[in-house]
Amino acid sequence: MTSLIRHVTIDCTDAFRLAGWWAQVLDGSLADDDRPGDPEATVTAAGGALLFIAVPDAKTVKNRVHLDLQPQDRSRDEEVARLLALGATLVADHRRPDGTGWATLADIEGNEFCVERSAAERAG
Repeated sequence: MTSLIRHVTIDCTDAFRLAGWWAQVLDGSLADDDRPGDPEATVTAAGGALLFIAVPDAKTVKNRVHLDLQPQDRSRDEEVARLLALGATLVADHRRPDGTGWATLADIEGNEFCVERSAAERAG
C-alpha cells in the first residue's frame, strides 16, 4: 500500500482565524476541539482536509504549493467576487476575453490560491 495525503498543511500566524476563513471558502467545518489561540486548527471539506499550523515566521515569498479551487454551484467570476467579499485579494488576473483562464487570489494571510472555471463553464 502506498501513502495517502491526510491533509495539506499551511503555516500561518493565527491558525484558528485562517482555518475559519477557509471553512467559509470551502463550506467546510472546523474540528470540534479547535479554539481561538490554538497552535493548530483543521478544516474538513468535501475536497479533503487542511491543517493550519501557527508559526513565528511571517510569509515572505510566493507559495511553492497552492490550492486550485473549482466552483461547484457558481461561475468562476461569481466565486472570485464571493471570495473578494470574504477578504481575499486579487494577486493576478489570468482570465481571458474568451472565458478561459483563472484568477490568482491571496487569503487573509497572503497565501496564494487560484480560482478556475467551474465544470459547467469548461463543458460549455
